[in-house]
Amino acid sequence: MQSDHGPKVVVIGGGSGSAVLLAGLKKHTANITAIVSMFDSGGSTGILREEFGYPPLGDIRQCLMALAGDDQAAAALRSAFDFRFSSSSSLNGHSVGNLILAALTSAMDTGVTGAIDELSRMLKAQGRVIPVTLEDAQLCAELANGIVVVGESKIDQRGEETPPIKRVFLDRQVQANPEALEAIAEADIVVLGPGDLYTSVVPNLLACGVPDALRDTGAPVTYICNVMTKLGETSGYDAARFTEVISNYLNDAKIDFAIVNTQSIPEDVQARYLVEGAQPVNPMLERVLDFAQDVLHESLLNLGPPVRHDSERLAELVIRVATEPG
Repeated sequence: MQSDHGPKVVVIGGGSGSAVLLAGLKKHTANITAIVSMFDSGGSTGILREEFGYPPLGDIRQCLMALAGDDQAAAALRSAFDFRFSSSSSLNGHSVGNLILAALTSAMDTGVTGAIDELSRMLKAQGRVIPVTLEDAQLCAELANGIVVVGESKIDQRGEETPPIKRVFLDRQVQANPEALEAIAEADIVVLGPGDLYTSVVPNLLACGVPDALRDTGAPVTYICNVMTKLGETSGYDAARFTEVISNYLNDAKIDFAIVNTQSIPEDVQARYLVEGAQPVNPMLERVLDFAQDVLHESLLNLGPPVRHDSERLAELVIRVATEPG
């Protein structure tokens, strides 16, 4: 149940990128909806999906943890649900939160949506988490050389020797969750990202109905560009290229605002990431305007480790966009 406190913010993505933003947003509004990609196939989620037929649960868990209450009881539960068993154990790297979500999915008459609602209640979550679709599909990537990679985890774990991604698509058509479409229609702001471009953010735009809902919403559609590139996925991408890719999957919808970090990263911090083949994203602010109506650029970093957006500063900027007239 959404309260009357604060603007209605819809965050579309999944994983740690969305979690960073959600953790900041819950300090400003009670009306948060996280729409989460449902095509993860790696780690604990992948095992539960392949062996038992559960829907992908990992991104749901991360977003629920980010929205969890801050009182002592909720904090204790959050700590327990984030616990991950040793990969050498019989539980094979599963997180407690994923296992509980799996059990609740089987126990609840309403399946994964009922499991999410129950875990939200237990965690006193400030906001709600909605799967972008309730149907099953595999994420696929066509590479520049024409080879097709099937499975989110295989796309996510490619190295520098592999060709760049040409496009991503689903192996079957799926319909968007009606609750997700309703949330977009009623939003005061819709935020895409931050998060892995091809495996966390874009997959949500592949569910039938989402691009149309983004075109028709009266809320500003805002894209938060990543602060670092990712080896094998976005190597060499600048902010304009990130924004262009999002624009390409929106069909007739437009990006009203692109949020781009302009804070520099110290050379010693950059050096740690060069080992992983990751680099800071060049702002390229003028070129971003080729794909977005306006660009908002600020110092938005938390230098970590790891380097990521500063949760509070990013949330304040999103709230400002949501509440400013026009």
